[in-house]
Amino acid sequence: QLHVVESGGGLVQPGGSMRLSCVGSGFTLDYYAIAWFRQAPGKEREGVSCINSREGTHYVDSVKGRFTISRDNAKNTVYLQMNSLKVEDTAVYYCAANVECMANPDYWINPDIAWGQGTQVTVSS
Repeated sequence: QLHVVESGGGLVQPGGSMRLSCVGSGFTLDYYAIAWFRQAPGKEREGVSCINSREGTHYVDSVKGRFTISRDNAKNTVYLQMNSLKVEDTAVYYCAANVECMANPDYWINPDIAWGQGTQVTVSS
């Protein structure tokens, strides 16, 4: 069974940077498409970025040019590098394995996704 664990969240000032990590447990993560989602208080969950097994990537418009998703297969880890952070990036960020990674984040979710427990990212001065 797929299992992923996120880490790297915390408090950062606007304009700062943070890197989130998603580690696969019990499976080889590079065989699967991986996505980062986020959910802010009072808002619906949204897809942020995904990477497929051939390292193709997609980003939601609000983070393009600021966030970068990448893999380190040797560490069985997917990263989300977040730069130029804004207050509106504040949310719980979730890693998900076995998504449908395509241009439209509305189609990333399927019944076989493995979700992590989430990590809080707070952007505040």
